Amino acid sequence: MLSKFSVTALIASGALLMGAASVAAESSDPIKIAINSWTGQHISAHISGSVLQKAGYNVEYVTAGAVPQFAAISQGNIHLQPEAWGNNVGAIYENAVASGDIIKLGSLGLKPVEGWMYPPYMKEQCPGLPAVEALMKCAQVFATAETFPKARLITYPADWGTRSKDLVKKAGWPIHPIAGGSEGAMIAEMNSAQKSKKPILVMFWLPHWIHTPYDWEFVDMSSLNSACETTDVCGFKQADITKIVSGDFEAKWPGAFKIMQKLSIDNATMNALMLEVDNKERELEDVVSEWMSDNTIQVQSWVAAG
Repeated sequence: MLSKFSVTALIASGALLMGAASVAAESSDPIKIAINSWTGQHISAHISGSVLQKAGYNVEYVTAGAVPQFAAISQGNIHLQPEAWGNNVGAIYENAVASGDIIKLGSLGLKPVEGWMYPPYMKEQCPGLPAVEALMKCAQVFATAETFPKARLITYPADWGTRSKDLVKKAGWPIHPIAGGSEGAMIAEMNSAQKSKKPILVMFWLPHWIHTPYDWEFVDMSSLNSACETTDVCGFKQADITKIVSGDFEAKWPGAFKIMQKLSIDNATMNALMLEVDNKERELEDVVSEWMSDNTIQVQSWVAAG
């Protein structure tokens, strides 16, 4: 998919020539990169893959669930996940890190926020927002005929975990969680609600392009923190987004290991690229290619690290 990114485009110095020579001595096996089900991760995966291809590596993209991928990485069936969200995956991830089957390469650079969101016009119907206590008092205004008197909450797709459902059950809140079918389906509901000014409550995240056209707000759950340890009713733990590789990655591709240690993406870059793909409906490959061309100095510095 990204074969048009040639190695020669970046070999502009003796240092890069030496880096390319070192790659030749490494494994020629394809580096298998995880692909999850949201656009932002597709972007981080394809930027990573494009950079590695420019350094002379073969890459392959492998579709993987957000939770099952950790078993695949720990077993060496997938080699690289540049955007691992580590706050909703159970013990399998940290256990694999502790055993050395998964290696953390450091933060990708994104600063994530996750939580329940609502459009600002809902403050008129639910005074006291963004406080979670206010939401509980006026949950009915977020209800539908199917969920009344409970608020309808669109949660993450089922294979992304069940944090919202678990929290509602523990707290006994008047909330009815309904799993979103996909990122696209969730955005479609958000767009529809915004256009018609209908009530909506949705589990969502930053960074994401949706925050560019819409100034939606997160429900504030900070008041839960003081009693969290005793009640087990806690606000959402915010994620560390980490670059991870399989345990044998450095031995097989030491140069790629160093490249991925250096590679980073910030929120502003991710928001802008997601906007191009999802909102302007451009092909992801074209968007990544354009970004690579516009940021050759940055890309060259990553390639040179290998």
